[in-house]
Amino acid sequence: MIEQLIKKFEANSLKHLILIFTIFALSGSGSLLVSSPIMIAIDLKSFVTSYPLYILIRILIIIPIYQLMLIIIATIFGEFKYFWRFEKKFLQRLRIIK
Repeated sequence: MIEQLIKKFEANSLKHLILIFTIFALSGSGSLLVSSPIMIAIDLKSFVTSYPLYILIRILIIIPIYQLMLIIIATIFGEFKYFWRFEKKFLQRLRIIK
């Protein structure tokens, strides 16, 4: 099973796979931490009364923050090249870049 994950994520080794997962985890946690002050700063709760709409808007704010955090944290860990390929695939799926 580990070998399948290594192959799927195109990791060089188990150590590299753990590093990849760590970067994903730190980026996800960091984007949630960063989004909270942003949500408070724009005071979204004051003009969005529907909770599902509030959650949708928060998700739409978190997505670009996550993408940025992913590249920043990957660069810190020396994995910019790997995660930039990941980002390009993501942006191509959104049809932002070709």
